[in-house]
Amino acid sequence: MPITAVTKDAAQLTLTVVGDFLVPQQRLWDAFADPRQLERFWGPPAWPATFTHHDLTVGGRAEYFLSGQDGEWHGSWKFTAVNPISSFEAVDGEENAEDENLPSSMRFTFDPTPTGSRLTIVTWFSSVEAMEQTIPGMEEGLRAAIPQLDVLLGGPDATATDVDPGTRSLT
Repeated sequence: MPITAVTKDAAQLTLTVVGDFLVPQQRLWDAFADPRQLERFWGPPAWPATFTHHDLTVGGRAEYFLSGQDGEWHGSWKFTAVNPISSFEAVDGEENAEDENLPSSMRFTFDPTPTGSRLTIVTWFSSVEAMEQTIPGMEEGLRAAIPQLDVLLGGPDATATDVDPGTRSLT
């Protein structure tokens, strides 16, 4: 499994998830930069994601929904920093503003390693209560979703039907 660490820090109000992948940094970045690839892993298998807008630029937005047996959940990110192939940061969008338990912001970092690349996702919360309420489901969802990224990237369980690693823009 590509997830190598999950750290909850109540003092900093963060959840940090680290995953290591056997692909170059650029390839890992491309999976997040291309909404069609992002849809293949952002969300656990029972709640697949559909991105309806994806503008990975400072001030740009990503809008998506997760579809599951119990209906749909809509979300969005507003990008506050974008450093191509190395990182991006986002805050939760207006669609999520009424739920104080949702994360307030996230940072995704893509680093080269001797064997490929490392993804580090740091999520900030507004309070310890928000962390306690949200992290169990969020961690379970990430543990289900991130292995799909490994498959997309051509990991040990990859199939011949994986998408082309090129990037596209959706606006």
